[in-house]
Amino acid sequence: MNKPIAKSDLVAAIATALGSDKASAAAALDAVCDVVGKTVAGGDAVTLPNIGKLSVRDRAARQVRSPATGAIIDKPADKVVKFTVAKHLKDSVNGA
Repeated sequence: MNKPIAKSDLVAAIATALGSDKASAAAALDAVCDVVGKTVAGGDAVTLPNIGKLSVRDRAARQVRSPATGAIIDKPADKVVKFTVAKHLKDSVNGA
């Protein structure tokens, strides 16, 4: 499996693509991540063109089994972040 790209490598790639310095690219990446995080935390969906969509989904209350003890535990309803991959990215990964 491939190693995940580090933030510093991503910043360098963004700086090269924009023809700017790394500090500006890092500030831009931090701003995008901050806006996406706050938007999703607020319950709204965010679409990242050609990448995918982040949205919040409700997860119903359910019973789960504790792996440590094997006991059945009631897990309350909560919210989870869902990521849906864009068709463009899915096709490029699959070589289409």
